[in-house]
Amino acid sequence: MSTATTPPTDLSAETTAGPAAVSFAEAFRFWLKLGFISFGGPAGQIAIMHTELVERRRWISEKRFLHALNYCMLLPGPEAQQLATYIGWLMHRTWGGIVAGALFVLPSLFILIALSWIYLRFGDVPVVAGIFFGLKPAVTALVLHAAHRIGTRALKNRWMWGIAAASFIAIFAFDTPFPAIVLAAGLIGHFGARRWPQVFALGGGHGSAKASYGPALVDDHTPTPPHARFSRRHLAKVLAAGLGLWLLAFAALVATNGLQGTLTQMGWFFTKAALLTFGGAYAVLPYVYQGAVETHQWLSGPQMIDGLALGETTPGPLIMVVAFVGFVGGWLKQALGPDALFLGGALAATVVTFFTFLPSFVFILAGGPVVEATHGKLGFTAPLSAITAAVVGVILNLAMFFAYHVLWPQGFGGRFDAVSAGITVAAATALLRFKVGVMPLLGACAVAGLGFSWLLPLLR
Repeated sequence: MSTATTPPTDLSAETTAGPAAVSFAEAFRFWLKLGFISFGGPAGQIAIMHTELVERRRWISEKRFLHALNYCMLLPGPEAQQLATYIGWLMHRTWGGIVAGALFVLPSLFILIALSWIYLRFGDVPVVAGIFFGLKPAVTALVLHAAHRIGTRALKNRWMWGIAAASFIAIFAFDTPFPAIVLAAGLIGHFGARRWPQVFALGGGHGSAKASYGPALVDDHTPTPPHARFSRRHLAKVLAAGLGLWLLAFAALVATNGLQGTLTQMGWFFTKAALLTFGGAYAVLPYVYQGAVETHQWLSGPQMIDGLALGETTPGPLIMVVAFVGFVGGWLKQALGPDALFLGGALAATVVTFFTFLPSFVFILAGGPVVEATHGKLGFTAPLSAITAAVVGVILNLAMFFAYHVLWPQGFGGRFDAVSAGITVAAATALLRFKVGVMPLLGACAVAGLGFSWLLPLLR
């Protein structure tokens, strides 16, 4: 990687000279800062990294950034966290990737543990209950917006519409497990592309590089550093380390909790979830709901909605909602006994986070050298196209599930909540028509919920 000496003083020279070498300590400070400011979901997080790393700091060029992002898009797991891991690894070897990826997650974990404790300890307090009264309709609107956003990108032809419709029917009418839907869609894309390649071309991607921001530390033609070159030995070491860590952690859970213990079951379930998160957090939420709410009963459906609301208000990947699921499950199932509810919840949240994100580090550290050797040659997008189309149907089903719990809190036999319906419609309009950001939307809905929860008893 090329470096520059003393930076020039005039702006034009600044943009033509390469940036100075970045120390591990400087990178550490940036990744720590990113962990606290990475709001806005994957799109917002990727935009922040592009602004900071490509445009402002010029640590990596536009083409190299997009090349890494395209690989992360093909993987299960949170693409923004994986992209941070990739860039950290490319710049500072294995520990650089581990630090970048871990700091992307840890602030969110600590914040969610604190918020989950407040939720369980003070959730019945009128002020807290009023805030969540407004947040639940907002979450319903956000899920609808996610279905619309992904759908406009993925449903480019009638075949994709057909896959989305089939996935919706499969999960809504037949309660088909989410892994089966992902597998079926991937197979359709794989074999369908052989006959109709134009149908399964990945649409609405991130495009190609269009702008130049001056020479970058890792530039378009910067030679691949030695640690990023492919070798079978390196691949075997990473896979062995990842599998070894998983086996060690899982064995520790079995030894201390038994095979059927809550923490052990969480470790196994979220390992499977980590390998199925194609299409982002909204896509895997139905699978988490099926397992966490219906099968294991770690939390209830309404609590799942509240957890997603908390996940939307914190930095880090939205899939960090699994930490809330873990905390609530560890608390309610008394993972460490009735006298250590907080510690049981915090440990469960940590266990869930470890097993959810471990595969992402393995994917990057093992696959990164292959990607570095294949600039502009990434294929294999047809299965992803079909899976993304199927995800639209799954997310629509999730939106209907949330709407049912929000608009009919006592079930269809109970009253229809007109106030929640009004907040949902207003939030959806703000998102779809006026492009309001997530944080302002959640703030406005929380205030509205608090206001209505205070006014309604006075009007009755």
